[in-house]
Parts: sequence; C-alpha cells; structure tokens
Amino acid sequence: MGLSLVVGPAHAGKVALLLERYLDVLERDPWLVVPNRADVERVERDLLRRRSALLAGRIGTFADLFEHIVARHPERRGVASEAQRVLAARRAIASTSLDALSASSSSSGFTEMLLAALGELDSALLDPEAVGGELGSLARAYRAELDRLGLWDRDGLRRRAAERIQGDLQAWNREPVFAYGFEDLTGAEWALIEALAARAQVTVSIPYEPGRPAFAALERTVSDLAALAVGAVEELPPVEDRPVPRTLAHLERELFGDGRVSEDSLEGSLQFLEGAGARGTVELLAAELLEIVRAGTPPGGVGIVCESPDRWRATFDSVLGSLDIPYAFEQSSRLGESPLGDALLALLRYAWRGGGRDELFAFLRSPFSGLERRSVDFVEGRLRGRAIADPVRVEEESEKLRGAHIPALVQLRAETDPVTAARVLLRTMIRNAWGLNAPPVGDDARGDARAYRAADRTFDELADFARLDMRSLASEDVIAALERTSVRPVAAAESGRVAVLDYGRARTRIFDVVFLLGLEEGSLPRRDRPTPLLDDDVRRELGGRLERPNTVARDRYLFYTACTRATRRLILVREAASDEGVPREPSPFWDDVRGLYAPAEVSRATRRRPLSSLTWTLD
Repeated sequence: MGLSLVVGPAHAGKVALLLERYLDVLERDPWLVVPNRADVERVERDLLRRRSALLAGRIGTFADLFEHIVARHPERRGVASEAQRVLAARRAIASTSLDALSASSSSSGFTEMLLAALGELDSALLDPEAVGGELGSLARAYRAELDRLGLWDRDGLRRRAAERIQGDLQAWNREPVFAYGFEDLTGAEWALIEALAARAQVTVSIPYEPGRPAFAALERTVSDLAALAVGAVEELPPVEDRPVPRTLAHLERELFGDGRVSEDSLEGSLQFLEGAGARGTVELLAAELLEIVRAGTPPGGVGIVCESPDRWRATFDSVLGSLDIPYAFEQSSRLGESPLGDALLALLRYAWRGGGRDELFAFLRSPFSGLERRSVDFVEGRLRGRAIADPVRVEEESEKLRGAHIPALVQLRAETDPVTAARVLLRTMIRNAWGLNAPPVGDDARGDARAYRAADRTFDELADFARLDMRSLASEDVIAALERTSVRPVAAAESGRVAVLDYGRARTRIFDVVFLLGLEEGSLPRRDRPTPLLDDDVRRELGGRLERPNTVARDRYLFYTACTRATRRLILVREAASDEGVPREPSPFWDDVRGLYAPAEVSRATRRRPLSSLTWTLD
C-alpha cells in the first residue's frame, strides 16, 4: 500500500508505463483514472492493442470514481442535474436577504456565477459556516433547498465520497488505482487520493521536470504528491529518439528554457501564420488546412487548438463551413448556440418575457416555424417600414398581414404548464423542419437531433424537479434551465473530422498536424479574471486547495503541452491586426518559439495575409 509518483516531460513514456502496470495487476480488478470521458474509449483501445481481452479492471474519470465510492452510501441520494441545480440556486437566491449582492443577484449571469462558487467550496470540503457573509448565506440556502428535494449535486456527491473513503473501512476493497492526466487537485480529489493511498497501491503519473519553467504551475501538486509518496518517486528521462522532426524535438526540450537556437531547417515541420482580422486569420488558416488535407493528411489527424473555442466558433462556422472539410468543436455548446435552440428560446423569450420584434422573427424566419420564408420576410419588412416594435402591436399587425394567427404562439398558449407547453412546441418545431416521411440525414439534421435530445432531457429533469418540489414551475424557470442546457459535441476523432479544441483538452491528444490559434497579447497567456464571489484574498483565507495557480504559469504549461501534440507539423497562428486595422502585439509565447530558431529560417517559415488582401488566387 502507498502512493507511487511517476514524473517526466512530455512523451517520456509515463502513460505507457502506467498502462503496463495496470495490465500487470489486472486480476486484482484495478481502477484506471483518466482525465476526460473522451479518453476512456481511447485508453480502452490502447489497452486492447496490448492485450486481446480485458476481463477485469475499470476505466473512468474522477467523477466515476467518486460515484463508485458513494454508490453504497447508507444515505445515498439522487444527483441533481444541471437544470435542477439552476432551479435550486434560483430558489436559494429568492429566499435569501441580500445587501451587497442585491443588485447583481437579479442579473442573468449571477446564478451561474453562484453555482461555480458553491461547487468550488464543496470541492474544497468547506462548510458554508467557514465562508460567512452573503455567500455563506446563499450556500446554506442552496444546501437547504437540495435537502428539501432529497438531492445532492455533483460537487456534494464528491464531498460525501471523500468523507466516506476517509471514515468507512468498507468503502474500498484494496483494488490498485492508477491515475494520470491531471495537474491540479481539488480538496475532494486530494482527500480521495490520500485515503486510497492508505488502503491500496496508488500510482499517479504527472508531467513534470524539475527546474523547467514550463512546469512551474505544477510544482505545488508535485510537491504534495511527492511528500505523500515518501520517496517512491520515479523520474523518467526525456526520450532522445522520438519519431518527430528535429525542429519539434528541439522545441520540446528548449521551450521556456535557456533558449538555445537551432540552425535546422523549419521546412515542413514548423510554420507561422499572421493574419489581419479574425476572419482574415481564420481564412489564412483554412487555406493552409486545405493544402494539408489535399496533400493526404486525413482530417481526423489535424487538431486546431485555441484559447477559447467560443470566441472562434462563429468565424469557423462561416469560413470552414464553406470548405469541403469536416470539422467539429470538441466542447459542449449551449442549447442557444444551435439553430433549433436559438429558435426555441427566441419564441419563449417573446411569449414569456415580453420580447420584441427581433425575438419573434428570429423564430419565424427559421425552418422550425413551419411558415414560408418569403411570407415572413414580407411581414417583417412591412413592420420595419412602419417602425412597429411594440410586442403587442407586432403580433397584431403580423396576424393582420398574414390573415391568420401565428400557429406556434397559439399552441404555446394553449397549455397551462410551461414545461408541457415548451415540450409540445419543441416537437412541433422539429417536425416542421424535417417532416415525418423519411429519416433526416446530414450534419444539420444530426446537429438538430443532438439539440432536440438535450432540450427534451431538460424537460424531463424539470418535470422531475416539479414533482419533488410539489410546486408548478414558472415560465422563467423553464427559460433559465434551457439557457444552461448543454448540447453534446461531435466526437471529432471518431468521425474523421478536424478537431477544434481548447488548450486544456489538447493535453492528452496526439495529431499529425496541430494549429495553435489565438497567439496575441492578452489572449494567451490569459489575463487573471478573479471570481467575484471568491477573490484571491478569500481563497487564501479559506485554504482547502482553493488557491489557483498563477494564470501565466498555467498557460505556459498548457502552451508547452500543446506544442508537443504534433508528430509531423506545428503551425502557430496569430491575429497581427484587428478588424479595424489596429496592430496587435504577439503573445510572448509566439516570440519564445520564434527565438529558438535561426531568424532566416523563421522568416522563410512565416506567411502573412494583410487586411488589404480581400481575394485569394483560384486554383
């Protein structure tokens, strides 16, 4: 029993070593903890390449491990879904007398901000009494609301699992545990690792190389784990003969180090793209991507890593959507970002929040309204021409011009229960768009199907909440829950698509070609954004592993990791000027990479597209 720590730089063989040790004790039914849900299937395939059958053992995330431990908890409760957490938080806010937070509590983002803060407190194993103030009052009200409903939330479940593993000898049967792919531990995760190490053999792998600035953000975690390991620390050396171009191997060893300059040619392995404006930058990236795919690289072998997929989503949809290259954002999106969800929420906001002409016609113009587009355009044009914007008059005049009521509004108002009304509307919308005669096919249909399932699942959760609450829900509750509903992304690796993902998700992925986007000053490294309810002073005072690593150090590590994800070619991309033509300074990480190679080679490997370049040469 005890903890063993395996450290080393990227591609030192840490994960491979962990997998071999996992297979060596397979008869003892070990656990393998991986970073993300998407990694579970990838690791399973990797293990099956090493052994033809896996008849024991379990592979999951930390969330799965917590769930396993708490499954036999004597007071086990159901776990509140995201929609149910939103409603419980809204109830807590409404029932709490607030002073300093009174004004902000009515804003649309306050509930989300509160849930994030409460989740961190639970993950740090801190009680509301330790927090005090209005945040403590809100935490107590939120917990009381969950208790009244007989539910835990996800973070509360982790808290109970950590408490059980610390105090119940029956909570674990000495199965070995192997874990990799995390760089920081919450209080609950640390308590879990510490308790498991007292009862079983725990092996943890973490990327780290002493003294290298690239790993500075991980020093606290490694130091704590090393102290728990009591000398059982295995440091793997860097692999000198990796099958990657010499320029990329040089980058992995020297980035954020002493800056030894390589004179090797960058041809075909490292490139720099500078565009003007967000769209111009993505168009420059798209042209390079098209050449790479035409040269034989499969789309599934390409990764586009950016600091904020949400920032680039609309531009990618506009630019890459016109190319015959499949791509997918490997990040859940909000329901309102899908065409179906946008149309649904637009009509609900119009009908239930007193929205205006824009909300109504956002729905009517969509294929989900069931109305002919030219008829809708005619009505909207007449209303705009007559400057009619009042919601009541908009509806009245629209019905006069059409000579009929708006069917969706009639249907929505026919139901007294807002959950039932919105669910019926959703089903009508999907039927209007795709009909019932043949199964819909294509990416648009699959996207609508994912959005439909997400919204329908939220309606089920709302109905369950109303049953537990023994009160009917308000229409505003339904809108708030739908606004927080997440839509499952397409798994790019499984569908042969170019993967668009953030720096955090890229840590455990490998691609033939990697684009690193968003390398402007202020974009990466990101600026510190204190959490309003849990600022840095409060975090230091509360402890419980609430303190966050330095943002620059964290982004330095993520950038280093992203640079090591390419096996053939790495392409750095930055916006050299804004859409208005104002110059933008490069990220210091951009300069750090370029400084590792001969200036003449860097110049040859740089491709620019100025704002004045409005056209491309046709093939």
